[in-house]
Amino acid sequence: PTGSLLYPYGPHQGDETNPKLDDGTSEEIALSVPFTFYGKSYQTAFVNNNGVISFDKPVRQYTPDPFPLVDGRPFVAPYWADVDNVLGGDIFYRQTTDPALLAGISQDITQYFPKSPFTATWALVATWDHVAYYGSTSQKGNTFQAVLTTDSKMFYIMLNYWDIQWTTGAASDGDAETGLGGTPAHAGFNSGDDTNFYNIPGSQTHAIINITTTSNIKVPGRWVFRVDKFQVTGVDPPQLNNDCWL
Repeated sequence: PTGSLLYPYGPHQGDETNPKLDDGTSEEIALSVPFTFYGKSYQTAFVNNNGVISFDKPVRQYTPDPFPLVDGRPFVAPYWADVDNVLGGDIFYRQTTDPALLAGISQDITQYFPKSPFTATWALVATWDHVAYYGSTSQKGNTFQAVLTTDSKMFYIMLNYWDIQWTTGAASDGDAETGLGGTPAHAGFNSGDDTNFYNIPGSQTHAIINITTTSNIKVPGRWVFRVDKFQVTGVDPPQLNNDCWL
């Protein structure tokens, strides 16, 4: 789409396409550049249909749990919810060193983090394209994208939300007609060490449907984080009431 936050994607970009399978995942992706996430380096990743990119192991779970997870699974959740690509939509991914794409990513990240000029040498781009929810009786679809990128020293993850029309699958107590209610989608980062995590505001509440309007870098629908040593950027801390004691 014109003016889209999304970097180019699809088979014509050389993307792989995930199988049409409820709770399915990509094949194991051998990362051509190991990716450092919360201080640990990972050689393999999975792009999971249910809105999760995981390291080392696939994630088939469809109802999101709050972070931090207690079971030591390191992953990023662009939009963890019960996707059913049999009912609609596609999940695409590719590793890339395409100079034009990397130049665009580098320019964007340097703009958001001007103190640390960044020249990307590699990216993994995963896109959920108008994906349906489990049990859907509607035509609703969600379109969002995650980009993992590095210059081999700094590691960033960018989350792009273009069109979010539903929050919940029917097996997570969502309404089959509206795709709302129940246990809504979760967006954030789980380190795997049961201590460190980040939840994007609105996660697991109905407000997550508005993630196309929120940001930590003043670009509505885009969130960017440095993740090698995870840093939260630009999010105002919630205001404490005057009667709170710390």
